[in-house]
Amino acid sequence: MDSYEDEEGKGAGFPAAGPPPLPPDRQPEGGSPRDPRERWPIAQLPAPSGIDAGHGRIPGPAGPVEPPGPADSPDAAPAPSEPPASHGGIDGLSLPYQVAAAVSLALITAFACVHLAMVFLHVAPSNTVTKQHGEVVDEWVYPEFEQNWKLFAPNPLQQNIAVQVRAQYTADDGSRRTSGWIDLSAEDGAEIRGNLLPSHLHQNQLRRAWDFYVGSHDTDGRPNGLRGRLSESYIRRIVMLRLERHDIGGPVERIQLRASTTSIEAPRWSDEKIDTRPVHRELPWWTVTAADLPGGVDNKDRDTGRTEAAR
Repeated sequence: MDSYEDEEGKGAGFPAAGPPPLPPDRQPEGGSPRDPRERWPIAQLPAPSGIDAGHGRIPGPAGPVEPPGPADSPDAAPAPSEPPASHGGIDGLSLPYQVAAAVSLALITAFACVHLAMVFLHVAPSNTVTKQHGEVVDEWVYPEFEQNWKLFAPNPLQQNIAVQVRAQYTADDGSRRTSGWIDLSAEDGAEIRGNLLPSHLHQNQLRRAWDFYVGSHDTDGRPNGLRGRLSESYIRRIVMLRLERHDIGGPVERIQLRASTTSIEAPRWSDEKIDTRPVHRELPWWTVTAADLPGGVDNKDRDTGRTEAAR
C-alpha cells in the first residue's frame, strides 16, 4: 500500500513521491545519481499551477510568464547603431562651397552697409561728409534709389500732365510750315505700359525736365536766374532729341511746347464734381540753335541749312 506521507509531515493528502527521472542525455557522468535538487534548482522549477506545496493551499491561476527578450538570447543580432547626426547650414557643405558661401555673405553684408550709409547721407541734413562727397552720394542714389515723400503726401497729385510739342520747319518747296502737336508724354507712356522693366529714361527724363522748368520760371514764363535759363536749355535739347525720331518734313527751325493738364475723374462712389476737360499752357516759340541739336555744338556743321536758318 502506497504511503501518503511527505517529508514535511503526515496527513497532507499527497503521496510521497520522488523527483521525476532525468532524461538519458542529462544523466550525471559516472552513472551515480546525485541529489535531484542539485540538478533541478528550486529557483528554476516553476511551481505547479494552483498548488502551494508548503501550506497546502490552492491559490488562483499563476500569472503569465514573459518570454525572454531578443536581447537576452545569445544568438540575437546586435541593434543597428544610429547614423551620426548631419550638420545643417554651411557646416554641412564641403570646404570649397563653405569658402564661396562665406565670401558671398561678406559681399552682401558689405553692399548692404554701404547702401544704407549712402541713403542715410542722402536724406540726412547737410554735413561735412555730404559737402565733400555729395557727388558720390548722388551718383549712388539717383535714379534707382531716389528718396521722396510723394507716396505719403497728404494731397497727392490728381492730374495728368502731358508735354506736347509742335515745330516750324522748311518744306522741300521752300515754304515754312507748322506741324501738328506731338504728345511726347504719350510716347513715354506707350514704352512703359506692359513693360516689366521700364527704363528710367522713359519714366523720368521728360517729366522731371518739365518740373524743373516750371519750378524755375514764374507765371509769365520769365526764368529765375541761372537755374531758369539752364532748365530751358535742358528741355529744349530733350525735345529736339525726341523729334529726331519723327519725320517732320524738313529742317526744324522753331519749336513750341505746351502742357496739357487733365484732372483725374472722381470715383463712382464719390459725389465730387471734377472738370476733366484739358487745360493747356503754351510756352513761347523758341528758335532752334546748334546747341539744341543732338550732339550739341559738335553737330553745328552737320546740317548747314538748319544751322543757318536757326541763326
